Parts: sequence; C-alpha cells; structure tokens
Amino acid sequence: MFVPAHEPAHESDCRRLEKFLEDKPHILVLTGAGISTESGIPDYRSEGVGLYARSNHKPIQHGDFVKSEATRKRYWARNYVGWPRFSSIAPNVTHYTLARLEREGRISGIVTQNVDRLHGKAGSKQVIELHGSGFDVICIGSQDERGKGCNYRIDRHEFQHILDQLNPAMEDNSTSMRPDGDVELSMEYVQGFKIPPCPQCGGNLKPEIVFFGDNVPMPRIEKVVRMIIESDGVLVLGSSLTVFSGYRIILQAKELGLPVAIVNIGATRGDPKADLKISARCGEVMANLFKPAR
Repeated sequence: MFVPAHEPAHESDCRRLEKFLEDKPHILVLTGAGISTESGIPDYRSEGVGLYARSNHKPIQHGDFVKSEATRKRYWARNYVGWPRFSSIAPNVTHYTLARLEREGRISGIVTQNVDRLHGKAGSKQVIELHGSGFDVICIGSQDERGKGCNYRIDRHEFQHILDQLNPAMEDNSTSMRPDGDVELSMEYVQGFKIPPCPQCGGNLKPEIVFFGDNVPMPRIEKVVRMIIESDGVLVLGSSLTVFSGYRIILQAKELGLPVAIVNIGATRGDPKADLKISARCGEVMANLFKPAR
C-alpha cells in the first residue's frame, strides 16, 4: 500500500543493470526508503502514498527534540506504541538479493538512508547506516569541560521493557505507522507518558537516528568517502536523492569519474548524472538479477 503507482519492469531493464554490474566487482550500493516501502514501511515523499501526500505531518526536527520536553515526550510515546510493529517488519526481495550479491562478491558494501535495519536482518554484512538506526538509544547529555559527552547506550528492545514498566496503562490506539516507526496518538495518551532519564548522567535519551536538521557524524561521512574511493561504481536503489547526505554520494562518485546507475519509481535528483536510470519497482528488478540457469 506504500508503493507508488508504477509501470512493470522490462526484461531489457534487468539485463541492462546486469551488464552495468557484471564487470564491476566493487559496486557501492546506496539504498533509500523506496526499498522498504515494499516491506510495509511508508516513506515521506512518494507520490500519492508517501506521508507528505497522506497527511500534513512533518518529521521531527533535531532542534525541537533537544530543546523541548513536550516534543521528546510526544516522540517517545508514539515510538513506544509503534515499536512492536516497526521492529518486527521483515526484509523483502531487494534486501535478500543485496545480501546474496554481497556473498557472491558482486557488491562491496551498502550505504543505507534507512533506519529500519532490514539489511542486517537479510544478512548483509558491510552496511553503513547513514542516518543511524532506530534499534539503538543514546544519551544526548551535555558535554563536560573536555568536550566529551555521556557514552550511555542501550538496545531499543531493552529500552522498550523499561518503558513498559513506566507506562503499564499505555494502549495501542494508533491508526498508522510513520517512516521512523512512530505512530499517531491523541494528546491524552502523550501527556501521561513517562520517559526515564539517562542512568549515567541524568540527561535526555534519543534514538540513534539523524533527525532532520541534524548532521551525519563526521567519522561516518569519512567512512562513506573511503568506500566511494575504493568502489568502481555506485548503484542507487529506491531513493529520490532529495536529502543532500545521499545526493552527495552521487556528486562524489561523478567527481571521481565513477559510473552511476539508479533504480527508482519516478524522477530523482540524481537522474541528470546517471549513466543508467530505470524507473521501476526495485523488488521487481532485483528479483530478476543474475538468476541461476535452470
């Protein structure tokens, strides 16, 4: 229900992508929300079915989360209710195909803009979560005089148990899930929600997700740059490349003279720079790549 309207993939498109990949054993793959919509996770921008098209909801801003207790309470209440569904979502054919291509030595690694950890569930090993993950919770307490912050971190499943104990009367009255796993709740439920402070420093806890308005950590950017330099091409799957952190990978690849292929339903920001563009559903294309001979 979250996949936008699209035309069927052509057999010739699958063969063109195979040809793009077959002589490049160090392809770097960039994935976006368009691959996870096929698992039932909505995205923000897809025409007609994305969150922006279905509601006037805007994603949480990093500055608001840091500064506002009410914003943190609203986020965590919604995330708490949505977590059992979000964390149990399974990978689809694109995730499993990428894991297979990695095992076969056809790709060198994955940079994903998604926070759903579906690549790991599918078996991929070389994955950089560009925007972090909803499966870890960190402390964002203030830094000390040496510029070091609190290093507390907890697994999101374990954190859910703590929230269970603090909010025993919380019920799932949600109507829909959002791209980061939170859901719509009434203010009545949100106002009474309890969030624990960091047990080490008393600071505020946050999912290890790069919210809108925040920056991707520099060590992560540097690791991505090294992967681009060591690659012999970039394959984009299911991303409009609207967010600059993803589009920057395309710019860097082209500066190095590397070929770029894009598979996405509809136009993307990177289309003018692509050596190959296929407008089709990623799962349909990926399911037909390098199929064993019968």
